[in-house]
Amino acid sequence: MLTTIIAGSDEPVAEDPERRPSARWALAGLSLSMLLSSLGTSIANVGLPTLAQAFTASFQEVQWVVLAYLLAVTTLIVSVGRLGDIVGRRRLLLAGILLFTAASVLCGVAPTLWTLIAARAAQGLGAAVMMALTMAFVGETVPKSRTGSAMGLLGTMSAIGTALGPSLGGVLISGLGWRAIFLVNVPLGVLTFLLAHRRLPVDRREPKAGRARFDNVGTLLLALTLAAYALAMTLGRGGFGALNVTLLSAAAFGVGLFVFTEARTASPLIRLAMFRDPVLSAGLAMSALVSTVMMATLVVGPFYLSRALGLDAALVGLVLAAGPLVAALTGVPAGRIADRFGAQRVTVAGLTGMAAGSAVLSMAPATLGIPGYVAPIVVVTLGYALFQTANNTAVMADVRPDRRGVVSGMLNLSRNLGLITGASVMGAVFALASATIDVTTARPEAVATGMRSTFAVAAVLIVVALAVAVGSRLSRHALRSPRQVFPVTCRGSLVYGGAPVPEQHDLGVERP
Repeated sequence: MLTTIIAGSDEPVAEDPERRPSARWALAGLSLSMLLSSLGTSIANVGLPTLAQAFTASFQEVQWVVLAYLLAVTTLIVSVGRLGDIVGRRRLLLAGILLFTAASVLCGVAPTLWTLIAARAAQGLGAAVMMALTMAFVGETVPKSRTGSAMGLLGTMSAIGTALGPSLGGVLISGLGWRAIFLVNVPLGVLTFLLAHRRLPVDRREPKAGRARFDNVGTLLLALTLAAYALAMTLGRGGFGALNVTLLSAAAFGVGLFVFTEARTASPLIRLAMFRDPVLSAGLAMSALVSTVMMATLVVGPFYLSRALGLDAALVGLVLAAGPLVAALTGVPAGRIADRFGAQRVTVAGLTGMAAGSAVLSMAPATLGIPGYVAPIVVVTLGYALFQTANNTAVMADVRPDRRGVVSGMLNLSRNLGLITGASVMGAVFALASATIDVTTARPEAVATGMRSTFAVAAVLIVVALAVAVGSRLSRHALRSPRQVFPVTCRGSLVYGGAPVPEQHDLGVERP
């Protein structure tokens, strides 16, 4: 698989052809990095009941084992991406892998619940570094014509990690105890570190005088804002009380304060001018919308299969595995399709498939049974694999080398925010449409109605994403017009028509 991605092109990788022979192993290290970070996200969920018993704790307490990891990744992923752009991506990625591995050891030997939670937060920080910088390295290790295939491979590894987590975690807990679900990361982490250390291209050394400064104030503001939003969407176990409203209000205020600060900072964490690029802005918006919809399959699916179709737990798990299995099998082919037909076209094709699958689910009667649920889910997941690979490729393809880390972090952040929002909003839609306070005891007919209504909303969201995709293409064509002149502020001067300038311009995205 790696050989196919690297071979077949005479393009140099980055600017140094001598790095070409090690590209295959570098991509292997990046793939393992993506696998580890996604495995860390999903493997702990299955252990929460066991952890509650082991530490004699309530659900509200043990859920912080999951929340600590989620919050660390969500709040810091953009900041660590930008830090990698400044201090060197290889150096920071190696530190992130080491931190993730060491934190996994601490999780596995934690004597108390709060030690475990602190270690999970550290593990989340390491995962944030790995997620943000893995995609950023693709441009330095793989020829541009194979970017889609490499992105597809990373998407496949992410899907495998997410799908493997619950099943592997269950086996490890039943055979070796809960500590094994964290210690299993250690040998994988060591292998990932060795591959990354030996095969990733060395960071270019820049004089300290010309190096951009890290935006500490912006980093703190963004982290607090994202933490407030993530907590507003996750606390309360489905309810939305005064605390949630307060946190959401704080997040809204934080967004305004962050934008105000970034507009006046000499070296901002996120250059606001980057959002003038239609591909980047549309890519982030579509990623958030699509992730919101994909979360609906995880929120609604288990209830629909168990309550409406009457399946036992083992069969529910088997049916739910169909989606991640499709994503894992189609990631690399989706990347090759994006390389051949163009990322923009494949993005639209993927969204069309997702809209079609969601529309079918919104009308499917429960009498169709398992096939009536699995077939549309396969279509939705196939569309998602096409979209995710093509969208990541389109956004990252023309990003300046010194902005790849922060843009990769923003892409991952948009996905995480979509998942967090989907868990709350789509869960609320499902509960409201089911017309019941407790979905676990709802009648089968009510659950089926809730499922159809939820996916009707999902179809609408995908149609909105399609409109964004089409609008982005039109905007991009307009900007490419030879007669179009567009000014871009560049530290007091103007750039017309994308002409080269002596100083670094505000946009983080190059235009052909």
